[in-house]
Amino acid sequence: MFSTRLQDAINAQINAEFVSAYVYLAMAAHFEEQNLSGFAHWMRVQYEEETFHALKLFDYMVDRGGHIVLQPIAAPPAAFGSPLQVFEHVLAHEQKVTGLIHDLYRLALEEGDYPTQVMLHWFIDEQVEEEKNATEMVAKLRLNGDFGPGLLLLDRELAARPKEED
Repeated sequence: MFSTRLQDAINAQINAEFVSAYVYLAMAAHFEEQNLSGFAHWMRVQYEEETFHALKLFDYMVDRGGHIVLQPIAAPPAAFGSPLQVFEHVLAHEQKVTGLIHDLYRLALEEGDYPTQVMLHWFIDEQVEEEKNATEMVAKLRLNGDFGPGLLLLDRELAARPKEED
């Protein structure tokens, strides 16, 4: 069983993951409007990953007898700017989520909740990958410029992103 503090923190993280999913879905719509279907595909896969993360926490709470309290999700922005600006936003967002996961892990340590610490190792590893992917895209887009000739090549590259398996 969880302490109230840890249960509340995991519920907050479930919400943060759903917020992330919603932001990525809005980014997908933004790219669809610009006819950058590869970028939109990448964001849709990201949306699915974030939903998976929320449900992973949800299922963990269920498995441990926790009480789930779903919170409202605010509307995401409707416009995001150039592809570079979007991926700079993605990187900043993933860095924020990394901080939230680290805070959650720190709380699990304080509470002596060993199962939660073990479960959170998966999320810590996942955030390293998330930040790496965003950092690489920011670097590629900076090399290309906002709407340089390589944009369509990057669009094709992003269209090939496979959906993640567990």
